[in-house]
Amino acid sequence: MDFQFGEKEIRLREEIRQFVKENLPKGQVPYFEEHDDKEWDFGMSIAKKLSEKGWLTITWPKEYGGMGASEWERAAYLEEVGYWGVPGYSMGVSGIMWVGPSIMLFGSAEQKKKYVPAIASGEPDGVWCTGYSEPDAGSDFASLQTRAEKKGDRYIVNGQKVWISAGHRARWCWLAARTDQSGPKKHDGISILIVDMKSKGVTVRPIINFYGFHLFNEIFFNDVEVPVENLVGVENQGWRQLMQSLGFERGNSALVAYGESKRLLDELVLYAKESGIIKRPYIRQKLADVAMEIETFKVLAYESVWKMSKGIRIIWEPSRDKAFRDMINDQLSRVGTEIIGAYSQVDPLETDTQWSRLRGRAERIYYRWTGYASAAGTTDNQRNIIGQFGLQLPKAY
Repeated sequence: MDFQFGEKEIRLREEIRQFVKENLPKGQVPYFEEHDDKEWDFGMSIAKKLSEKGWLTITWPKEYGGMGASEWERAAYLEEVGYWGVPGYSMGVSGIMWVGPSIMLFGSAEQKKKYVPAIASGEPDGVWCTGYSEPDAGSDFASLQTRAEKKGDRYIVNGQKVWISAGHRARWCWLAARTDQSGPKKHDGISILIVDMKSKGVTVRPIINFYGFHLFNEIFFNDVEVPVENLVGVENQGWRQLMQSLGFERGNSALVAYGESKRLLDELVLYAKESGIIKRPYIRQKLADVAMEIETFKVLAYESVWKMSKGIRIIWEPSRDKAFRDMINDQLSRVGTEIIGAYSQVDPLETDTQWSRLRGRAERIYYRWTGYASAAGTTDNQRNIIGQFGLQLPKAY
């Protein structure tokens, strides 16, 4: 395996860093856009500029508005996005990472024409949320109960989704629903539908977390009419498509997460030097430990990139990377709040007060990492996938 970046990737990094200098405020706080209206508008303006550069959908084929870039160029781009906290890069939570690629794979010609360009152009109509989790269907995803009953040229959707990121911002919902109740297995009878979030019967309610941050939502569907042409792929065969979509999600997020982790580590080291706490041997040891883990995480993510660049199908590797990321978030949150000390008790949403340090980054990851660990499948769920498909062990469930 060769993880050496070439001239194109190095040049791309330099261009992105120049873009950051010109377009992002110094000390940009990442991922506030879903919580704050002003930050959301700013993120969408950046999405438009990313689109104009061709970076927003960097690896998509040119006919779909992308650059047709290599996997290594995508890796360089996503690392920089994560490191500098570039907002607006994902068009909601799912538009860039898995909705667009899934429509290209499974969607009809009409769906590709209607939905893909809006994502690639950075327009508000290209913002998506994903309706997977339910009150009784999280890691056991196939237990979902949201129903879509076909009546004539419509599906009538009823049910509830929960923990929906960007549900209050999205124009469209990538919805998993049960279209057939009679299948012998719970994985049967699931389909993917595209739901207009402006449809009658769609209700979005915010889920405010314990420190006041609005990221998640619950969405209720009450006799929502969805045209049959909004079915993606084959009816009742959505499980295979969903597994591909989850692979897109976990695979893309590792590179951004590496950039985020490296940035926070760099800031913690600088703060420890400036405050003098770096003189304490145990602090140096803890920073060194997490630094080694972050570099290991980078190598694991690069291995996935290398395999994709060679046309090798990745199955369990995204789960490995995601589980490793969860572990690093735990370490960073503990080390970060210990270094900052009592300042970590400041409201993490107050980023510009005289009492905030590192604009609240350390305490926010402390409060949020357990939620990250559950998103896209719990850490233990990822380990089960690694055991079954990577180590060829018997099922643990």
